[in-house]
Amino acid sequence: MPALVNPKFNTAQNTDYLLDADLVIGFKQGDDVRAYPHVILDWHEIVNDNIGTVSVAVTYCPLTGTGIGWNRVIKGKETTFGVSGLLYNTNLIPYDRETNSNWSQILSECVNGPLLSQKANLIKLFETNWKTWKTIYPNSKVLSTNTGFSRTYGRSPYGDYNTNNDFFLFPVPKDIRLPSKERVLAIVDGSDAKVYRFENFTSNNIIKDSFKGKNYILVGNQNFILPFELESNTVELQFEYVYSGTEVVLKDNEGTEWNIFGEAISGPRTGQFLKSAPAFMAFWFSIPAFYITDIYSN
Repeated sequence: MPALVNPKFNTAQNTDYLLDADLVIGFKQGDDVRAYPHVILDWHEIVNDNIGTVSVAVTYCPLTGTGIGWNRVIKGKETTFGVSGLLYNTNLIPYDRETNSNWSQILSECVNGPLLSQKANLIKLFETNWKTWKTIYPNSKVLSTNTGFSRTYGRSPYGDYNTNNDFFLFPVPKDIRLPSKERVLAIVDGSDAKVYRFENFTSNNIIKDSFKGKNYILVGNQNFILPFELESNTVELQFEYVYSGTEVVLKDNEGTEWNIFGEAISGPRTGQFLKSAPAFMAFWFSIPAFYITDIYSN
């Protein structure tokens, strides 16, 4: 799986290779908004990109369904990440080309080499389907299929793996509390994780919860789940779900509107950000394979 470096992009309007239900991973830096579709990540797993002043590695493991953003500046040096070909509990093991250290994607930690035990600095990504993304950000850039490699983008190299709960390429621990391939959001903290399901948001689009002494707000519908950590200056705010197809998802009792990346884009707190939670989307089975895992219950 060759990782991509210096990727090419098209506009959303000129992107014709995606179906409405195809999943994409989005990133926003200022006015620069980019989407990285699963159908390309299935074949490359890592995209090394530069967006403004941010050096990001969009890492995606198709076998665990995990899309996680890492800052590529480590100990003051910019690096790129490649796909080692190694797996642990079916999960991607990237390596950084600066030191040839191996990293666990789900743990976001170096597990072998000169940077052993170094934690990756997470960059907030947003995962949803193509229809939702292009509705929210119709002028975004979209990763081009002009990658320099000949691949059958749109046809998974793993067949029906994503939807077949009994299909695994390698042995992995299985936790029968949920269907193995159900897409969930996991908040992680140390060796622990807490999982949230799409069905938790059918009757209420906002969940306030605590986990390991920290307060969180999660915003969701049937197309996305957004997690933010509430700090001392935001924990007392009262939030209302106002999503209507634009990037605005929340409005607070002070009149500030917040977008899907946690940025205040109008009102008295304009320019501020809700703190990103250490979280990512995943297939259910992959979370208890790495973390002591609780499941949120309404």
